[in-house]
Amino acid sequence: KDLLESELFGYEKGAFTGAQTGGKPGKFELAHNGTIFLDEIGDLPLEMQPKLLRVLEEKEFERIGGNTVLQSDFRVIAATNQNLEKLVADGKFRKDLFYRLNVIPLHIPPLRERRSDIIPIGRHLLKKLSDEATLAHIRLAEETEDIFRKYDWPGNIRELENIIERAVILCEDGRIKAGGWIPTLQS
Repeated sequence: KDLLESELFGYEKGAFTGAQTGGKPGKFELAHNGTIFLDEIGDLPLEMQPKLLRVLEEKEFERIGGNTVLQSDFRVIAATNQNLEKLVADGKFRKDLFYRLNVIPLHIPPLRERRSDIIPIGRHLLKKLSDEATLAHIRLAEETEDIFRKYDWPGNIRELENIIERAVILCEDGRIKAGGWIPTLQS
């Protein structure tokens, strides 16, 4: 909780043991005139939710250990894989925060529900990783694409990216073939 609060709101010099000498701006301060992405918002501890609600509604906050109210103009994008409506009903997520965040809800189905996206996303990730590693163009073998299409991807795109990265590291001839590098995908 304390670490999350210092990351979001920042802290003043001497606010706690180990604090940087000059203090540190938080994510909301750094997002001024920009966008802040709050991932896994459904995991936000209940005691942090009123603080987040305040900064979302008033666009102002104080750093930890400070007494100056700072203002920041930002947009918010929040994501979760949890059912926030159920969390609200169970008393684990504030209703007012839910409605504050639920302005334009987007539901992005998991990869297993949009199999036609698996190969284009995989190819994009493969190109990105190849470019970053300055490797010659690497491609997926047909049998690998078939395995990818049939797999349920419980870890979604993060899992796909990790599998692609592992395959790039172990790739020998510029083609990612089915093999031991994808043991979790074997049935």
